[in-house]
Parts: sequence; C-alpha cells; structure tokens
Amino acid sequence: MEKEKLKIGIYELTGCAGDALLIVDCEEELMNIFKAADIESFLMAKSDNRNGELDVALVEGSVSTEKEKEELLDIRRRSKVVVAIGNCACVGGIQAAFLDKKDWEKNFKKVYGTIAFTHTKPAQSKPIDAYIRVDHYLPGCPIGKEQFLSTFARMVGGNPPELYRFPVCVECKWHENDCLLNKDIPCLGPLTLAGCGSVCPDHNIPCFGCWGPTEEANLTSEYHLLLDKGFDLEMIKKRMANYSGTRIAEFFAQFRKEKR
Repeated sequence: MEKEKLKIGIYELTGCAGDALLIVDCEEELMNIFKAADIESFLMAKSDNRNGELDVALVEGSVSTEKEKEELLDIRRRSKVVVAIGNCACVGGIQAAFLDKKDWEKNFKKVYGTIAFTHTKPAQSKPIDAYIRVDHYLPGCPIGKEQFLSTFARMVGGNPPELYRFPVCVECKWHENDCLLNKDIPCLGPLTLAGCGSVCPDHNIPCFGCWGPTEEANLTSEYHLLLDKGFDLEMIKKRMANYSGTRIAEFFAQFRKEKR
C-alpha cells in the first residue's frame, strides 16, 4: 500500500520573501518536491491554494499586523507541525531588532504620521513564537538550499530536522582559517549558528550573523571583547542586533545608559 503523502503549506508573513524564493529557486529539485508531498498552499509557486488541514506548515516572516496574527493562529490550528523558516520567523528579523515599544511607536509615527489604517492594524514586529507554539526552527537570511532540502527530506521521511547547534567558529576551524577577531576584525562567528560553511570568513570577510543566533551564544564575552578592541558602542549594538531580532533586545537593555 502506497504511503499517504504529507500535506504541506508554505506561508509568507512580513519579510522579503527570500526564503520562499529560495525554495522556488531549487529548480532541479522543485518537481520532486511537489511529487514527494501534497503542497496544499504556496502562493509564490501555485494558484490553486487550499486552506485545509496540514501535516506541516512552513512559515516565513515576522508578525507585523493584526491580520497576520489572525492568519498565523489559523495556520497553527490547522497544522500538526509548524516550522519557522528564516530569521524573521525565528527571531523577528531586522525589523524586530529592538523591542522598546515607545521607540517603535515614535518611529512608526515618524514614517506614517496620523494616517488611518482601514485594511489592517499595524503591530510591532515579533517572531511567530510570540503568538504560537513552534515545533522546529530553520534559521537563515535567507535559509540555505542544502539546509532546506535536508529538512524537507527528513520531514517527508517522518523525521525531525537535524541542524547544527554550534557556532560558525567551528566551521571556520574545520577550514583552518585564522581567527579574524585576533586580527581586530569585528566578526560575529562566535554568536552565529553554523550551517553556512563559514563562507564569509573563508574569504577574510567577517561574519555578520545572517544565519541567526546560536542558542549558547556568549553575548557578554563578545560584547566586551569588541569594546576592549576599541570599537564604538553603537556600531557593536547595531552589528550584534542586525540578524538577532528579539534575542538581543533584553541583552542590550542593560547597556542603554552605558557610554564610551
């Protein structure tokens, strides 16, 4: 008896759509992806989208409107498993780097003034786990092709995703690179989840953290190391927060009044 295919939906909230585009760009594998599972919904790739029960929902983007919150809650109700794909869904993305509500309201008013929104009410950007339970996380800005295909194949086979849990520094050591921090170059390898193959440090370019924060990142050590090397406080904050979303907000709250 032929095994029933998984029903999978791929959804986009607020973001650049880079993760969904990467899936579409798996050109050689795309037909096999659609053959291996029933892709119930994928706005970027098909027009006959359905909103039924799902085995797996892949969700990209942060929640930035009340309508998106409602859509996300509906996706969670219909799905057995939800996977956050990309940094915006996993940690909120660049738009959620700092979570001071007063700053958000001030900046929002600066851009939009007092305009009345009739379509949906804007909301401060947050990762999807601020509103729902997330079963698995697939970080990256955007996610990597090999990372996605491995995750997809494992889930179709009934297994959970298996991602690296260590930082980019480990991949850097595998490639026998000299540490850029020892050269006084502000590299975020110690804070960033591995999986990219240390492609930037391999070319003497510092890691900017686009693979998202690793769980056991020692933020305090990296912060003080960069300070000791003479880098400007604001530069350090912006660089560390760039791809870390909400994960970095609480850490930097203790340094708001600190000056160099």
